[in-house]
Amino acid sequence: MTARSRPTALMVAAWAGMALGAQAQECAGTPGTARLLIVVERVDSAKGLVTATLYPNDKSQFLVKGGALKVWSDPAAAPTTRMCLWLKGPGTYALAVYHDANADRRFNVGLFGPTEAYGFSNNPRIAFSKPSLQSVLFQAGEGDTTVHVRLNRPG
Repeated sequence: MTARSRPTALMVAAWAGMALGAQAQECAGTPGTARLLIVVERVDSAKGLVTATLYPNDKSQFLVKGGALKVWSDPAAAPTTRMCLWLKGPGTYALAVYHDANADRRFNVGLFGPTEAYGFSNNPRIAFSKPSLQSVLFQAGEGDTTVHVRLNRPG
């Protein structure tokens, strides 16, 4: 490397470090060795929030109050909202997501079922009941793991 190219190389390295640092700050949780990148598809509008809930591989904790490892929300972006979470480490997890369009921080359910769009990891077919834990489990390794969730519209 010549003396003339050294400042340019240092500026590029500094810029790359700043970009990486900014990306790490956008992720929920404490930075570690495993990161979950979530791509939420079929978001109808940029109103409200998209809320994600991460569950462990434990049937007794799946979709029950207090059973989540982490619940967090990001502003909705249509048609796709991207979310990020630092995981405690590699493992087997399940993910539930909903579009909290009215931003009341609750998954609203009416007489005939959900009134807000929702989805799960692995995008299982949902008829008239909740999906099984087995149908939504995914494996997260070291580094980045990307999960795509397609929202189901209520009704």
